[in-house]
Formats: sequence, C-alpha cells, structure tokens
Amino acid sequence: MSHFRYVDGELHVEAVPVRRIAAEIGTPFYCYSSATLIDNYQAYAKALGALGVDVFYSLKANSNQAVIRTLAKAGAGADVVSVGEMHRALKAGVPAGRIVFAGVGKTRAEMRAALEAGIYQFNVESAGELEALNEVASALGRKAPVTLRINPDVDAKTHAKISTGKSENKFGIDIDQAAQVYSAASRMPGIEILGLAVHIGSQLTDIAPYRAAFAKIAELTSTLRKGGMKVERIDLGGGVGIAYRDETPIPLEDYARLVREVIQPLATRIEIEPGRSIVGNAGILVSEVVSVKEGVSRTFVIVDAAMNDLIRPTLYDAYHAILTVKEPAKNAPVEPADVVGPICETGDRFAEQRPLPPLAPGDLLAFMTAGAYGAVMSSTYNTRLPAAEVLVRGDRFDVVRPRPNYDHIIGLDRVPDWLS
Repeated sequence: MSHFRYVDGELHVEAVPVRRIAAEIGTPFYCYSSATLIDNYQAYAKALGALGVDVFYSLKANSNQAVIRTLAKAGAGADVVSVGEMHRALKAGVPAGRIVFAGVGKTRAEMRAALEAGIYQFNVESAGELEALNEVASALGRKAPVTLRINPDVDAKTHAKISTGKSENKFGIDIDQAAQVYSAASRMPGIEILGLAVHIGSQLTDIAPYRAAFAKIAELTSTLRKGGMKVERIDLGGGVGIAYRDETPIPLEDYARLVREVIQPLATRIEIEPGRSIVGNAGILVSEVVSVKEGVSRTFVIVDAAMNDLIRPTLYDAYHAILTVKEPAKNAPVEPADVVGPICETGDRFAEQRPLPPLAPGDLLAFMTAGAYGAVMSSTYNTRLPAAEVLVRGDRFDVVRPRPNYDHIIGLDRVPDWLS
C-alpha cells in the first residue's frame, strides 16, 4: 500500500498530516516514511532471500543516519563509495563486516581506513587501484577482500549520466582485460581475490540489459575457474528502477528469476546493492508557494524550495509528480504552469507546463518520489538554508536533520588575519 495518501482532504505520510509538520518546522523539508523504507527493503529480502542474496543498501541514494539505521535494523548491509559514507554507515550501526566499498576514486588513505575498520569487501575498479590496495594492505600486514568490478560493455538504456556499464564509461575493468587482472590479483600478497562485481547503471526499467550483463559475468566466471582461479562471490550492483511518471518497473519476481537462472547455478555468494528503489518513493519534498506570476506566455508558480534542495530536474530533466497538500476538488480546473524556485538561474525549475489546480501564496506542494538523490545532493547555493529532513513512523515524526542557520553556514568560512 502507499504510505502517502489523502485522508479527509489532507495529504498524510503514514498517519501524520503533512500540514502539521509544515506548521511545526516550516518549509521546505524532506519527509521520509519508515513504513515505505521497510516495505521496500523487505520486498528485496522476500524476492531474493531464498536465493541467498545479501542486500547492501546503497548510501549514495540517501545517507541520512535515521534512514541508514532504519534499514540496518531491518537487516540491510551498506554499499559505500567514500570513506565518509563508510563512517556514516558505521555510525548508524551497520557492522563493518556488512559494508561494501565501491567507487572509482578510492584514495590510499580511504583504503587504509576501510582495511582498519575491517569491511566486508572492496569492489576494485582498475588495475591501478588493485596495485595501490595491495601496497596499502601489505604495509598493514593484511589481505584486502576484493571483487573486481567488470565493465561488460552493455547499454543499460537509461539516462546517459547514470549509465555505468558501457566501454566509454569510467567504471570498471574492461571485460576483455578481466582475466589478466584477476590472475594478477591472485598473486598479490595483500589481496584476497574473491569474485566479480558488475553494475551497469541506475533506473533500469528493462530487464534485457541485466540479462546481457549477467550472462557475460557467468561466462567470465566459467573462464576464470577453468584457469584454476576461485570465484566465490558475485556482486550484481544496483537494484531495479522505479516509477517517477509512467515507467513500468521490473517486477522483483522477474529479476529474481533471472538471478536464479543465470547466477545461482554458479554456486557463489550473491550480492545486490539497491538504493533508489528502496528510498526513492519513501520520501517527498514539501514546499510552500511564495507567489504566482502571470507571465506574457505562461504562468509561473514560485515556491520556496529550489534546485539547491532538489537538483534532479535541473541535472537530469527528471520528472517528479507534484501534489497539492490540500486535496483538490474532483472537478477543480487545471491549467499548465511552470513550477520554479527563487534561485538566480533559469534552470531552477521543477516542472514545465505542468497541469495544476489554481494555486495561491501559502499553499503547500509535495514533490513526490524525492527520497533518492534529493537531500543527499543538496547544497547551499545562493546561501540558501538546506531543507530540513523528517522521518515519520506511524503517527509520530521527528526531525532527523535540522535546518541549519545562517551563522552555521557562514561560520564554515575563515577570514585570513590580513583581512581583519
């Protein structure tokens, strides 16, 4: 069931009216549903649990401590792409032995910190990274647990900026070089080579690219084993896409069937790292209408949220459904309007010519499916205060990241003595 719904004409998150939160903390703010987070995680656990698949939540989608802890308590591990995210996961209660460290730019200092913490696995992206990790681990007298991330040259047919599995992308080791690098890893004293990883992109709604990538990984696994090398783990990367507008997500049952047919016969441990599909539809961004401007050719609804709060529409031309917090009458007229923020950029726009009911200053809007890559990508551009973050559970809510004040933001700067 949806945990964002109208009750008596008012939008609720679980049993909490959105208007009540706005009245108490002001706008804009992100609001997350605990029930949706848990439902989405458990959907993966149910579909893939019988296959023995380990689920590691991808922190880059939303790294709020309360979100991580909610999922950790439900049983999720963590997929991180920086030592900062590793510290967030540890602080939120994820055991080091349930953390996978991915990403193309791991520094030696990050490698050292992760080794000292005792993480579960490094997903290594290049021969150069492998050599550096070997040196760092050897200096510590340790062996780094490693899977090699393979670039299978498969087009995920998703947005160009979130496609990661084609040969021209920066991610992974080219599949034609994989056996050579894997063999080299098996001879390194600081490396325990355990298996393969693949991640071809985010927001996939077609299962065919997964089938192509998994088939290549299965073939590579067989080749490596014939060469006398062990392959004990296969990391399948991110989860399935979600519905922002009219997309049809891949049913998890279909995804699980593919894993069972192609990967499970290899008799390895299997890992998956969903992010967007766990937190995306678990969050909304709530904003207040500042003014309605009647332009020469179109109407502009100016709100108090901006691209510094939710950059996806500007960065990816992403679509987010927009609901009025007060439920419109069934016969309410709708007119097209541009929904824009106050930042001094033409690109500060959430929607163009979106059909909306009549709006006035003070009305509240909810940008739906904003739990992933929303707050985590926010900034203080134009010295704007970032949106607060709220977590709801049942009829309770709490602020899980307060809105900072201007003194806090400005106080991060330092003025040299010569300007005093």
